[in-house]
Amino acid sequence: MTFKDLKLSEPLLRALETIGYQTPTPIQQQAIIPIIDGRDIFGCAQTGTGKTGAFLLPLLERMQQQEPKKGVTTLILAPTRELAIQISDNLSAYAENLNISHTTIFGGVSQFHQVKRLQKGVNIIIATPGRLLDLIEQRFIRLDKVEHFVLDEADRMLDMGFIHDVKKVIALLPKKRQTLFFSATASAPIMQLANSLLTNPVQVSVTPVSSAAVSVEQSLYYVKKENKRMLLNHVLTSSDIDHALVFTRTKKGADRVAKDLNKNGISCEAIHGNKSQGARERALQGFKERKIRVLVATDIASRGIDVEKLSHVINFEIPEQAETYVHRIGRTGRAGQSGKALSFCAQEEVKYMKDINKLIKKNITVVEKHPFVH
Repeated sequence: MTFKDLKLSEPLLRALETIGYQTPTPIQQQAIIPIIDGRDIFGCAQTGTGKTGAFLLPLLERMQQQEPKKGVTTLILAPTRELAIQISDNLSAYAENLNISHTTIFGGVSQFHQVKRLQKGVNIIIATPGRLLDLIEQRFIRLDKVEHFVLDEADRMLDMGFIHDVKKVIALLPKKRQTLFFSATASAPIMQLANSLLTNPVQVSVTPVSSAAVSVEQSLYYVKKENKRMLLNHVLTSSDIDHALVFTRTKKGADRVAKDLNKNGISCEAIHGNKSQGARERALQGFKERKIRVLVATDIASRGIDVEKLSHVINFEIPEQAETYVHRIGRTGRAGQSGKALSFCAQEEVKYMKDINKLIKKNITVVEKHPFVH
């Protein structure tokens, strides 16, 4: 199947050719035509499956088929600034040959330039919930003409405590609209929210969260909590790891790990919610360009991080939710590449590791010999 088979018109096909996209991913094959046809969607898909293209391409197709309208007709809600920016970058590439305007709204920076852009008039807003509600309250944004609403990474919205803000936004939307709902998991709260928003939706699902990528080689290190930073330094200095994304559970933990690695001569940056937007973007860009060898991130900040040919993911701390482990290691081994995932497990984290083994239906290979074996 090609993108031409999915009812996309010439301007979009030209843009896809320019950026080198030739074959639609499974979720794009399932979602694009129903969205063009105006259907609501419930999509269960992880980051890295082509989900963003699955909703942006058909929405752009629908918008260009309609009479040009003033005002905001499409709203895309995302949980983090990084993801909002990533969606915006994709949108700019896809809409290169279209007369459709968009802007990105998020907190952590001055609202001045965001407001100026809004005052010029835009068709699509990509936003995080908090700043969106702020600008609505200040009467810079109206949602009464929205025809297409996308809720992306709904599970992360719930995890981050955004559910009340999301419900406030939904209450301001017209009752008659097309709604596209995407989540990496289908828990009871997620299904309850989806059922309240969607009308006779088409269900699309790829790569269930329980399946860790087969292209990722996984290994487990048992280690005392206080020895983890020494183990990380050992692993990075005694192996051929040239590019690694390291996950910690907390912002303070990310800063401590980054400081320790830099002290030991390993170029490293931390990325989390307390960092300014500029600092986060510089760190991510440096990592993508391989000027920075190691990026330390919290789970929330990592949404939207998409790095080509990332060779290693290291779980400095084991996540409490087994599904989060699958999301983390899915950052490597993408697009036919191989990857490696290393996990450092302290005694108090063994219970989390058992949940992970149960979810992925396999026991991860234990590294028996290392200097800090516990």
